[in-house]
Amino acid sequence: MSQNHVTKTRLRNGLTVILKTVHTVPIVSFWVWYRVGSRHEHTGRTGSSHWVEHMQFKGTEAFPADSVERAVSRVGGVWNAMTWVDWTAYFETMPADQIDLALQLEADRMTNSRFTEKDVESERTVIISERQGSENQPTFLLSEEVQAAAFRVHPYHHEVLGDQVDIETMTRDDLYEHYRAQYSPGNAIVVAVGDFKTTPMLKRIRTLFGTIPKSKIKPSLIRPEPKQRGERRIEINGEGQTAYLQAAYHAPAATDPDFFPMIVLDSILAGASAFNLFGGGISNKTSRLYRALVLTELAAGFSGSLAATVDPYLYSITCAARPESTLENLEAALDQEMDRAMTTTPTPQEMEKAKKQARAMFAYSAESVSNLGFWYGFAEILDQYTWFTNYLNRLNAVTATDVQRVAQNVLANSNRTVGHYNPRAH
Repeated sequence: MSQNHVTKTRLRNGLTVILKTVHTVPIVSFWVWYRVGSRHEHTGRTGSSHWVEHMQFKGTEAFPADSVERAVSRVGGVWNAMTWVDWTAYFETMPADQIDLALQLEADRMTNSRFTEKDVESERTVIISERQGSENQPTFLLSEEVQAAAFRVHPYHHEVLGDQVDIETMTRDDLYEHYRAQYSPGNAIVVAVGDFKTTPMLKRIRTLFGTIPKSKIKPSLIRPEPKQRGERRIEINGEGQTAYLQAAYHAPAATDPDFFPMIVLDSILAGASAFNLFGGGISNKTSRLYRALVLTELAAGFSGSLAATVDPYLYSITCAARPESTLENLEAALDQEMDRAMTTTPTPQEMEKAKKQARAMFAYSAESVSNLGFWYGFAEILDQYTWFTNYLNRLNAVTATDVQRVAQNVLANSNRTVGHYNPRAH
């Protein structure tokens, strides 16, 4: 299938391939996406997707870890990976005439990663350290507790890093089993964006990836979260000098028609969220919540977070209280703005500004071949790559009535979990 110079096909072994040519610079970004993230983990194995991602950098027999690092760096390339709730992704962005190394590497580590006991143990130490480092941040502790309270049934319940007890007790065989169960062509999407010719690129992908055997993916048991019946509240105490408030509302999935009105609502309330992990931020100083929380000197700062996810996730507002303020006063001011969003439609000026900001955030996050590689794969994980290519049209179609209706569905107190972080008195 070809649309707007994008070629999408599926190999016999189930691998989805998306190719987008961009001839402005002699660079190619090559991505492999796997439909596995923390939502595919069960009790006792939380954090396994993130840990497997780490293990993929330990090398294979054909590509020892150090040699690949040197080879990519030597030609001025970059490579990295990331794990999130719905997916794991790997990428290399390199000069166009060197990109074959990336194709070879990714095809090889789809099946040939070794997972030696020594490497597993060294990485266990690294991940425990990463987890403990995160626990030094009050916002991580608060967010983890809020997320766990908001999701009682769905596996979005736990953090991508996993629970400490699971990181400490998982075995090499547990990890390898997760790798073998999920890293297969039928569970993967290959994306290439940049300066190449489509026919030779597709032929090379067929040669390297097409011979990987098709394997049956064991479906993960993912139970839908029941509708929340009332507000949930948590309080935690910890180190530091600052008190924090987080309000997390159950929000639509990326494929829900209400998701695009939610984007505009987020832009009005808190400034537009970035869905691309490479996307830059833009100021939230013209948003309603900035005026209500920061300019009134109740909050030292705040952020809004809307995520594009496969299943319904959370829209969260996180605020740092000023020393002379209280979390109760901060929450009362937040409630007032949420009530306003539910009871009145945004003005035409607000709608125009909110869409402009959301379009700007989208443009910033799609300005390089690496960014585009992210978007095409990410959109295909969520739905189809056309979720990305149709983004602006769907955003522009949102009306003020849509925004108020979605605000009424999402921002009700009964649909949220509120967390307070109180610094311990010293």
